[in-house]
Amino acid sequence: MDDRELSDLKIERKECPRCGATWLNGIHHWRTGYKGNELDLAGLVCNRVSDPECINPKKGSTGGDTWEKRAEFLGEFERELKRMRED
Repeated sequence: MDDRELSDLKIERKECPRCGATWLNGIHHWRTGYKGNELDLAGLVCNRVSDPECINPKKGSTGGDTWEKRAEFLGEFERELKRMRED
């Protein structure tokens, strides 16, 4: 008989049927494998498509990253580059 202790390790995987976002043991992960942010996912994807199949618990929440915030950042960056070139 084997006397080794067995691990209680479990991995629960959920995938959004709408966008393919993945949660491992209740933690959102980006497709890159890095730990994600449900609020950013909501701002960038979930709140824009408004699909009832979306499983993101932060769907409908405001805050986090959005495409509008990213566009604003890029606009500020572009203006700063232009100022630097003029100097």
